[in-house]
Amino acid sequence: MNRFKLDWLILPFIGFALILAVWSVSSATWASNLPSPLKTWESSRGYVLSPFAKRGEMDQGILRFTWYSLILVAQGYALAVIIGTPIGFFLGLSKTFTKIFDPIIQILRPVSPLAWLPLGLVLFLNTGKEAGTWGALFTIAICSMWPTVLNTAVGVRAVPQDYLNVGRVLKLSRWKTLTKILIPATLPYMFTGFRLSLGIAWLVIVAAEMLTGRPGVGGFLWQEYNALIYEHIILSIITIGLVGFTLDRLMSLLESRFKTA
Repeated sequence: MNRFKLDWLILPFIGFALILAVWSVSSATWASNLPSPLKTWESSRGYVLSPFAKRGEMDQGILRFTWYSLILVAQGYALAVIIGTPIGFFLGLSKTFTKIFDPIIQILRPVSPLAWLPLGLVLFLNTGKEAGTWGALFTIAICSMWPTVLNTAVGVRAVPQDYLNVGRVLKLSRWKTLTKILIPATLPYMFTGFRLSLGIAWLVIVAAEMLTGRPGVGGFLWQEYNALIYEHIILSIITIGLVGFTLDRLMSLLESRFKTA
């Protein structure tokens, strides 16, 4: 019990206290435009204490903004997983497929979300008011799917040949070989990719909302930056970090559940 308190309560508390101390000293000395923790709280508490309030399109509670962002992330992330997982299996199973598409993947993978978003807006320009939404979904999906693609491919290649030989001896169909051998053996690698993809999807949504002006955490951050309300910028940054941490923990719990199932 004492060890638990030290690892999960006392040490994290010390870390947060040090951050607050550095923040306070910085705002009082060399970073005069940086609001102090107390000033940040006083300016932001309306967004925190009424987290689901809606006073206007870009004047809402912080959890309502977060909810808008999470909906878009969930949709884009689902697309990334649905598209990326089969591509990963094809890369792992077929050397010809790898030779054809791996160079393309390696070229596209490092491209910034800030570069993909304008292309997404152009592709869905004919959708009218929904162009921003579809452009954001396109950007989230294409930026976040690469960890799923690559980790799935690595997992498929790592499946022991003995497992496949057993499948051939039992005369399993391709579908049963996939569902009974390949997917279970590849699952740990796939979850690593899913987890990394989810983190990237959450990062991309901020850039997408900032550029499209959609209501959400990123859109709110950009609006407050243009209005020079630094306290709300800090609130947005803290929210983004907490939500990202929570998503990662939830994916970790889901992964452990599948491992023990």
